[in-house]
Amino acid sequence: MNAPIPRAPSTASEGQMSYAIFQLARAHRARAAAMLREMDLHPGQELLLMHLLDRDGQTQSELLDSVGLDHSTVSKSLRRMQDAGLVVREPAAHDRRVMVVHLTDKGRAMREPLAAMWRALEETSARNLSAQQAESFVRTAYTIADAINSLPREESE
Repeated sequence: MNAPIPRAPSTASEGQMSYAIFQLARAHRARAAAMLREMDLHPGQELLLMHLLDRDGQTQSELLDSVGLDHSTVSKSLRRMQDAGLVVREPAAHDRRVMVVHLTDKGRAMREPLAAMWRALEETSARNLSAQQAESFVRTAYTIADAINSLPREESE
């Protein structure tokens, strides 16, 4: 059974696709946040963990570039993750002002739970789509993201 499509405000009629993207992002983010809470993680921390699982020992700047979040958000997330025993941060040997982030054993142990969470979220998200529809959606989503990201910075904000 499909949920009814929420009635968009009249002003959104000028951007029906954009309003649909907003609704999708909101629903997806809420479901992911609930799943992350069950793992004692805050939204965004899973992205940092996944990037560190791919390549441990990144600098905070490298992580910033990888996840596309602002400095204060990443810094706060890393502090929480350090308090939770998932990562350690230490000054780089080449420059004591640069912080390098390493996973702890507890952080490395998050690989399978995170993969399982993403699998479950994917299954939930695509449960009413055919494989072809899901593939088409992914291509379309990246095409839209590329169009938005190709704008000069001041136009996209």
